[in-house]
Amino acid sequence: MGYAVLHLDKASGNDAAMSAHIERTIDPKNADKARTHLNRELIIPPDGVSNRTEAIQHRIDTAGITRKISHNQVRAIRVMLSGTSGDMQRIEAAGKLDEWCNDNIEWLKQTFGKDNLVSAVLHMDEKTPHIHATIVPIVTCERRKAKTAKQDDGKKKYKKRNPNAARLCVDDVMNRNKLKYYQDSYAEAMGKYGLNRGIDGSEARHITTQQYYRNLYARNEDLKESIGYLEEQKEEVSGKIWDLYDRKDEAREKFLDMDNHVRQKDRELTCIEAKLQKAKQDYEPYKAQEDMNLLLGIFPKLNEHLQIAQLCKGIGLTIETIKKLFNGETVPVTGKLHSPEHNQSFNAQDAKLQLFKESKDSDRLKLSINGQNILDWFRQKYQEAKRTTSHYIRPNIKPEIGKSKSIK
Repeated sequence: MGYAVLHLDKASGNDAAMSAHIERTIDPKNADKARTHLNRELIIPPDGVSNRTEAIQHRIDTAGITRKISHNQVRAIRVMLSGTSGDMQRIEAAGKLDEWCNDNIEWLKQTFGKDNLVSAVLHMDEKTPHIHATIVPIVTCERRKAKTAKQDDGKKKYKKRNPNAARLCVDDVMNRNKLKYYQDSYAEAMGKYGLNRGIDGSEARHITTQQYYRNLYARNEDLKESIGYLEEQKEEVSGKIWDLYDRKDEAREKFLDMDNHVRQKDRELTCIEAKLQKAKQDYEPYKAQEDMNLLLGIFPKLNEHLQIAQLCKGIGLTIETIKKLFNGETVPVTGKLHSPEHNQSFNAQDAKLQLFKESKDSDRLKLSINGQNILDWFRQKYQEAKRTTSHYIRPNIKPEIGKSKSIK
């Protein structure tokens, strides 16, 4: 029996970089693109909300918060839910993955509140199936500071506020006692799948990928130093063999023991170097991901531009054409344009493509064709094609049997 995996982490800012990873607007090298279509969003977003970043802000805007939110407040909590690799593959093979997902969503709603759960995405394109959930830490309980306030001469040191007022407070959600409760509660919910809680009070700590590589490199260097020392000892013993000719059996045995020990360490070094080489190769996609996350964090609109660029590429536009559109040019087009929504191509004759702002109050970009949103244009063409097809279908008329005309 394996272990249930639950990891909570505070997000910074609008967490656009993690949104790009979760929504696959960028392609991690450790993900299998052939299985990305199996990923799915488990939470239906509200009307007008199109991505995870917007869902976080929508929850904050509609929660009824009256206190001002500072720029450095934590707006979201990342929650990763999974199990040990072999057990998750067993659950998938048994056809219980959908049930596992439903139980995870129900646990998240019961634990953090239905409205606070703004996103949950199942990833199937990595080695182990897992869920990335997003919690907005909005609470309505009394502040901990108010509970501990002492009275002095009949006057409270803390001015009491409405305890039922909505607040954004990650400390109330992720205090030490609650984190322990989450692990206990989640393991209990996952027990039906053969997933147990990790050791309570274990000193084991989650380490980052970078720290793992640093530890592996340090171990490799220590092993090299150890082998160098053993090689020196081997040479010293070898040099004394002739001096110990009268005790040749003892010297020979010692030499062979030392030689075997060195060979064993040499094999360990070869194994460690192979692991280090593989670790360096495995680190490359994470390095690229970190660089992309940095860019998305510095330039929030880059995520939106990536989505527009992927749409342009998906309908069949070249890189040069996409560059012209982002430079503000109107691009003429004649030929077939592919609709990813309908998986069908439609003919465009002397049409004009252009990027436009969604509204005066918004900087969000949309792709238009002849002044019309291209997604609406595709839907219109699809309906026209359906009507044309149905118009040419002849009715199925069966000939009458047993009746014949006489010849006069």
